[in-house]
Amino acid sequence: MSATTAATLPVSQIEGGPVVRGPRRPTPAKRAGRGVLYVVLALAAAAVLLPFVWMVISSLKTNNDVFTVPIQWIPDPFVWNNYVEIWQKSDMTTWIKNTLILSVSVTFLQVLTGSFAAYGFSKVRFAGRDALFLIYVATIAVPWQAYMIPQFVMLSKIGLSNTLWAILALQTFGAFGVFLMKQFFETVPEELSEAARIDGLSEYGIWRRIMIPLSVPAIASLTLITFTNTWNDYLGPLIYLRSPDLWTLQLGLKTFIGQYNADYALIMTGSVISVLPIAIIFLAGQRYFIEGIATSGLKG
Repeated sequence: MSATTAATLPVSQIEGGPVVRGPRRPTPAKRAGRGVLYVVLALAAAAVLLPFVWMVISSLKTNNDVFTVPIQWIPDPFVWNNYVEIWQKSDMTTWIKNTLILSVSVTFLQVLTGSFAAYGFSKVRFAGRDALFLIYVATIAVPWQAYMIPQFVMLSKIGLSNTLWAILALQTFGAFGVFLMKQFFETVPEELSEAARIDGLSEYGIWRRIMIPLSVPAIASLTLITFTNTWNDYLGPLIYLRSPDLWTLQLGLKTFIGQYNADYALIMTGSVISVLPIAIIFLAGQRYFIEGIATSGLKG
């Protein structure tokens, strides 16, 4: 076969050449099925987002226009003053400050203690390790309502009731965080830890200098989950925080709704203020969150 002829033939037809097949085009049935799937997903996303969109729109309406029939999707006029008025009628600054203090502190402590305990359960060998981990993780199945009263009595006796320290003591240690981080740590090759020990690193140094940098997706997932749960927590602050200057955003909004139960526009405004920080944080960290949940860590 001449060079000219070979140049005009596909690789699969050249004698001795590898068989190379081009990408398969999807059949019409597959394309139709994929199109239907996209439509279904778009409708599901719209159904999930619709209440949030309606809440944001209602926060910019006058009180009488919130429940108009048919729904007025474009406010006329836009009442931006609602976001100023709710600050004047409520102690929103204190509520947000307390919620931020608790959310940031609990998230930091859970990531710190969860990752440290997970390292011990996954990379340090000691007697009874697996049994202890199984017992610890089993506490996830126990509902908080089962031990809520004795826990309240215990914290009240040591003087933590009606303080932010009570919420910190309740949520600093979480079995879910330990479980999530352990599953990720176990995918990190053991050779890395062994090499670090040979080089003279302590167990703490291995955790800080090797495991933590490799587990950014898992840490991001745990951070988002913990921050969201703490920010939206209502029952814990309701039980332990009785002073108005300690109320979180969820407690404050509940009280505000009780005082202004007919002022629907302001209620929607407060709801937007409550949801917006979580939405922004999730959108900013969704890439790491999906990576940490969908993968099992470093392969090697």
